[in-house]
Amino acid sequence: MATPVEAVATPAAQPAAPAAAAPAPTAPARAAGPLTLHLLQPQDYARWDAFVRALPEATFFHLSGWQPVIERSFGIKTWFYYVEQDGQIQGVLPLAQVKSRLFGHSLGAMPFCVYGGPAATSPAAQALLDEAADKLARELGAGHLEYRGMQRAHPDDASWHTKELYVTFRKEISGDDEINLNAIPRKQRAMVRKGIKLGLRGEVDDNVDRMFEAYANSVHRLGTPVFPKKYFALLQQTFGDECEVRTIVTEDGKLVAAVLSFYWRDEVVPYYGGGMDLARSVAGNDFMYWNLMQAAAARGCRLFDFGRSKLGTGAYDFKKNWGFTAQHLPYEYKLYAADSLPDNNPLNPKYQLFIKMWKKLPLPLANFMGPYIVRNLG
Repeated sequence: MATPVEAVATPAAQPAAPAAAAPAPTAPARAAGPLTLHLLQPQDYARWDAFVRALPEATFFHLSGWQPVIERSFGIKTWFYYVEQDGQIQGVLPLAQVKSRLFGHSLGAMPFCVYGGPAATSPAAQALLDEAADKLARELGAGHLEYRGMQRAHPDDASWHTKELYVTFRKEISGDDEINLNAIPRKQRAMVRKGIKLGLRGEVDDNVDRMFEAYANSVHRLGTPVFPKKYFALLQQTFGDECEVRTIVTEDGKLVAAVLSFYWRDEVVPYYGGGMDLARSVAGNDFMYWNLMQAAAARGCRLFDFGRSKLGTGAYDFKKNWGFTAQHLPYEYKLYAADSLPDNNPLNPKYQLFIKMWKKLPLPLANFMGPYIVRNLG
């Protein structure tokens, strides 16, 4: 039962002080609820993506759309973990299992995605995601667990290893085409001007037909298995306006090159591309990236992300020629059944014979066989 407030007497000789205004009632402080771990379900895709888009550390490759794309394109099993507190998502970690006799058994960030790993609002949320990944890796008998962050998630933990293999190339761009063109080193700028003078032009496609033709021709020359065409179609279908297919043609409409790019916040990420044999003589690839840069700048993008490349490759040299500075990607690996870090790298001598043989395959046969092999690369 409530008790009455006692009155306080004031001396008769003193006038009573004016009563102070009563403070506004405040709700009692509510303790934060516990962090809980969950697996993503389709009905929660929108909540997941809202969190990813709001968290500065998250990337395009954390979006929920990668789950159906990877599972439907390659038949790869995925686990999209998230941590929740008081009904609000506090961290996400997309994981996938890649298992093959040739390339080993791994659990990690989405296959074919250059960035990935935990994205969380607090160390506690990340720790819960790490525990889930560790437990799953042990249950699956994985050789290793891999995170693909732009910064190390565990810089002081000796159980996590890293190695010098990948770099990324990211550079600010202006809304002014002339400034962007002049920022390209002289020799590379001359190649861009060559494509301009020859009348090359860019067209945006609502399908992946021409892009796949240019891409398949290009990777075959490099001795690399091709991705299934279905994969590119699903990317375009799933990510909509954030996934653009840009095709470069000559004045008379001949296919030169094409690139599939992602738009994320104020960034553009050219991701899959290739050129026909004609591209070399008309500076088609050089013009293609310039044409994309122009379009992205007009769309409001202020960062051009040329994507990752392996050290010592032609792609690495090409991007450096554009005046981009290489930024090391400190991918992290935690070993389980494996006794050494993975080396699924075309520069690895044990793959050189395979690459030479693949280049000799007729293109239709390479396009047929490629999707069965590439799903194991990750």
